[in-house]
Amino acid sequence: MTTIPPLDELFERRIAYPDFSSHERLARLVGLDEQKVRLTKILSLLVNPASLEEWSRKHHSGADQLLNIVLRRPPLVVLAGDVGSGKTELAETIGDAVARQEKIDITLFPLSLSARGQGRVGEMTQLLSAAFEHTVAEATKLKSTSGKARGAVMLLVDEADALAQSRESAQMHHEDRAGVNAFIRGVDRLGDGRLPAVVIMCTNRLGALDPAVKRRAADILTFNRPNDVQRRAVLGAMFEQLGFSRKQIDALVATTGPQKSQEHGFTFSDLTQRLLPAIVLDAYPSGPVDPQRALDIAEGMRPTPPFEEKSA
Repeated sequence: MTTIPPLDELFERRIAYPDFSSHERLARLVGLDEQKVRLTKILSLLVNPASLEEWSRKHHSGADQLLNIVLRRPPLVVLAGDVGSGKTELAETIGDAVARQEKIDITLFPLSLSARGQGRVGEMTQLLSAAFEHTVAEATKLKSTSGKARGAVMLLVDEADALAQSRESAQMHHEDRAGVNAFIRGVDRLGDGRLPAVVIMCTNRLGALDPAVKRRAADILTFNRPNDVQRRAVLGAMFEQLGFSRKQIDALVATTGPQKSQEHGFTFSDLTQRLLPAIVLDAYPSGPVDPQRALDIAEGMRPTPPFEEKSA
């Protein structure tokens, strides 16, 4: 008999929304407004379909057939994009926006990286099955006969290509195929039960995901490196506080973008986790941040190389 691992072994931590810390982290994700709005909408409908039914009664009464098509989508959303594009940070914080919009409590279960097994036969399948077992159990407690969810559960699987790579891959072991099957069964179980739960997958390699996994996705959001407007939103918000002029900020925006010698610009995490701290620490504690020195630091920093997806 298989023993189901306890929650603390399966999930890195549990986050209960609304959450002030998540609210602040989400607000700091500048330049991703389109993804924020879109993801909030789709997650809200998946965990609390009663809100769409209420909207339909108000604006489009009698559109039951269309409503059923929208609401019958599987409870799976895929966030795909390059490393450092902000998808994981968004996945970990968007639950706060959904909870506040729908006025319900939501719990996030991030599947622990350390819980993905040590390569023992059947271990990955057992872990995935256990994660979905916990998710189903928690979501069942929150299901309401009235249609309005009393709460919801989100299961986050980061670096999902490691769990759900294509079963057609020649390098895929049969135990990994069993793990993919377990994942698909878990998503189907949540959907068939009409439970207030959703699975969020984050991947750097959309092409590596099994076709059956992609077909089940209610939506696939793609994340790219920030363009000029998005980099200005990040850098402008920070350096305007330090008295930088528009011209000085423009120079930083241009320097962190694609160059003749560098095809790819900075990622969101390059800007927020590498460049900004480096500029502040360079000035601290001897004096204020100098715009020219900040530009020199940016020019000397190389962006994170893009993740190159290899064919199976």
